[in-house]
Amino acid sequence: MVIYKVGGAVRDQLLGIEPQEIDWVVTGSTPEAMLAEGYKQVGKDFPVFLHPKTKEEYALARIEKKTNEGHRGFSCFSDPSVTLEEDLKRRDLTINAIAESKDGKLIDPYQGKTDLENKVLRHISDAFIEDPLRILRVARFAARLPSFEVAPETQKLLKSMVENRMLSELTPERVWKELERALSEPCPDRFFEVLQACGANEVLWPLFENQIEQLGKYARYSNDVETRFAILFYGQPVDVVRSFVEQWKISKKYQAIAIIVANGALYLSDASESQEKLVKFLEKVDVKRRIYLVPQWLDVVAFSTSKKQAKWLKEAIDLFVNVDEAAVVRTCKDPKDIGPSLFEARKRALTSLF
Repeated sequence: MVIYKVGGAVRDQLLGIEPQEIDWVVTGSTPEAMLAEGYKQVGKDFPVFLHPKTKEEYALARIEKKTNEGHRGFSCFSDPSVTLEEDLKRRDLTINAIAESKDGKLIDPYQGKTDLENKVLRHISDAFIEDPLRILRVARFAARLPSFEVAPETQKLLKSMVENRMLSELTPERVWKELERALSEPCPDRFFEVLQACGANEVLWPLFENQIEQLGKYARYSNDVETRFAILFYGQPVDVVRSFVEQWKISKKYQAIAIIVANGALYLSDASESQEKLVKFLEKVDVKRRIYLVPQWLDVVAFSTSKKQAKWLKEAIDLFVNVDEAAVVRTCKDPKDIGPSLFEARKRALTSLF
């Protein structure tokens, strides 16, 4: 049994980045031997084990073969005869196919270290096409390492995969997971730029084309993933937001902030013209029920419009939500009067802003 540190941990180590997690590959062993050493097997599809103390993942060296569409359409062969080089070859990029032995020696059969030094994202072999999610992964690594360029041969391969409609094999959940992770990277606009270059944007989300540059600017202003997502819908109709969230099975929290940002972009300017328009606007965005979104929304307004506008909007929201609705209701003898009376009370509360 020989154990190697592999993948992202080695890559980040060479880049001078603290690895977030460490993965290990074990050669010359069997599931029975791993269990005998106290490791706990996880999952049924792949021979992956958790270390009895550190709980880090240790995977037996394996060879995978595409047998069907989808990310589960692979057969896995694991045996003590499988070499480290064979295991590394099944990975996506050369920079992710570097291993380190116990004594600190690098095993780099696909020149990943050279590509790290030259800042190149390059696929290892034609097996890359077996999982179309790798199109998004390459783009995400470009977002994480924005000074890196996609190798010409890899760019050509990405384009051919898109043209062959391989993206249709991906489930919404897998696509969203990559998008969400990309939005958390230092330069999420690079994610979309790489996808644009190979034609994937047009297939997945053509509506973002005009917002890529804006996302890049906002990403340097804020690292909040939810508002970065919302910026992509800046000025879009609410129906577009809801349709997108439903299509890609995205959690409601992203929908909520995207809707309030989209509405803000469309109607905030008009709302500043009169108390009546401002009340209608704040009612439209349901600000009282969604008060928890206000800090994020104001952050977007400060970026996209001005800090002065954000300050004015905060004052308006504070005045709006602090209207004593119970007191207004008590003055109404007819339930039909409640809505109009609340509207008038909110207008009066906003007088100082005009």
